[in-house]
Amino acid sequence: MGILNRFPAVCRRHKFSIKINPIFKRKIFHPPVAIATVVQTWGSAPRPIGSWLAIRGDGQVTGSVSGGCVEDDLIRRVQTEILTRDLPEMVVYGVSQQEAARFGLPCGGTLRLLVEPKPELAVLEAILSSISNHQITSRTVDLSTGKSKLEDGNRNEAFVCNAQLMKTTYGPRWRMVIIGAGQLSLYTADFAIASDFEVIVIDPREEYAEGINREQIQFIKGMPDDVLLEIGVDSHTAVVALTHDPKLDDMALMEALKSPAFYVGALGSRINTQKRKARLLEFDVTQEQVERLQGPVGLFIGALTPPEIAVSILAEVIAVKYGVPIPKKV
Repeated sequence: MGILNRFPAVCRRHKFSIKINPIFKRKIFHPPVAIATVVQTWGSAPRPIGSWLAIRGDGQVTGSVSGGCVEDDLIRRVQTEILTRDLPEMVVYGVSQQEAARFGLPCGGTLRLLVEPKPELAVLEAILSSISNHQITSRTVDLSTGKSKLEDGNRNEAFVCNAQLMKTTYGPRWRMVIIGAGQLSLYTADFAIASDFEVIVIDPREEYAEGINREQIQFIKGMPDDVLLEIGVDSHTAVVALTHDPKLDDMALMEALKSPAFYVGALGSRINTQKRKARLLEFDVTQEQVERLQGPVGLFIGALTPPEIAVSILAEVIAVKYGVPIPKKV
């Protein structure tokens, strides 16, 4: 599930990873804003169900529903027609091959959107607040009135849209916590940022702090295990230990393995991974928890250089995120 600098970000299937955008942070919205949600696709579609596009009356947009294929036409329709109405309405693109070709939908794909001309701003602000607190929220829109209600959500809830309502689930942005601020960590952080992860790098060593010169990376100086407890680790968090120093990695891994983190991995050879697992079992960690550890970290792609290893790490994290089975590491 998914999901903080712009609103909304690309949604993951029906799970949303959302960033806050200044459009939605203002108390008074002028010009008005409409929200378009992908509710159904046929054939090849560039955006998954649940993806959002926010369109302001002056043409400013954030998010995407088609990767640029239909946005220009949708903006025109919102500005000239939809914002004059009160209730949500369905908009369909690509019904015929000719129309699909006209709007650039790949392989004759068809796209159905629900457009809300007057979303309740207080509800959107409440969603942002819950996401900022790493909470999962469900929003149900009554299509006959345009009104919506919020309730506690579950990341396994399916996206629903029928003639009566649309129900979507919003969760915090996917987050990667990297232990260590060395060269491999920076490459891994860069690829994670490009993959829309929030990135936190933890390292107690003062000399490494100067190497973190990227605004999008939050660097926290401190002992990794203490910092993990302070920031909290939820089911949208991956923890990757890359210092190769047991004094730093092992204590952090102990806390990460006991947490709901969806992924926990550590740098090291197969032999060192087995030694690390044996050490962890001497602490307050169960066999089941220790077996969650991915090591050596990353998919095997023959990677040798730091950038290549970072690619393998991101590939494995993303595979676990989407429930793709990982080959057993012997």
